[in-house]
Amino acid sequence: MPRSPRTAPSWALLLRLLALLRPPGMAEACSCAPAHPQQHVCHSALAIRAKISSEKVVPASADPADTQKMIRYEIKQIKMFKGFEKVKDVQYIYTPFDSSLCGVKLEANSQKQYLLTGQILSDGKVFIHLCNYIEPWENLSFLQRESLNHHYHLNCGCQITTCYTVPCTISTPNECLWTDWLLERKLYGYQAQHYVCMKHVDGTCSWYQGRLPLRKEFVDIIQP
Repeated sequence: MPRSPRTAPSWALLLRLLALLRPPGMAEACSCAPAHPQQHVCHSALAIRAKISSEKVVPASADPADTQKMIRYEIKQIKMFKGFEKVKDVQYIYTPFDSSLCGVKLEANSQKQYLLTGQILSDGKVFIHLCNYIEPWENLSFLQRESLNHHYHLNCGCQITTCYTVPCTISTPNECLWTDWLLERKLYGYQAQHYVCMKHVDGTCSWYQGRLPLRKEFVDIIQP
């Protein structure tokens, strides 16, 4: 998947980049390369748990000739898992108004909570789109919630490869094969919900399932 930059210079550049995600001949479609939740967290500049307080349509830029619109969501941040070095408390997040540019529709003024991953622009604004990992908090498994605190970040050196057809084999020692699509015909299946690709002391990576050991019992994996 396209890796999210740590910062982005402008809305206009981001909107142009998202326009390139459209498949040829599909002006009203948003197309994203699949990625395991661990990859989404590793490649995003920010990951937070939040509720959506309100939404408002705003101009994408101060240029009167720019007709692009953005949706500005006002949020209540519950917890930040990634992005501390750039922002402390997120009040607003922005997404394209146009669904063909991968704009995200979230429920405002409800009790629903979300896991949101996205980019942090150079001016500190947070930008999200459908190619980020955005899920209702209630849909996340126990292992996914636990991994957001430490284990996804600590294992970003592992490579996760989506397996679509057989044969599907490991090409590097630090690679894990993601087989949800092959076995279940859906991306976020059992493996995405209940496995983490863990790095071992010898540099190899493999899937780990189940409740993760305490940090002091996990030194051989979490330390490089």
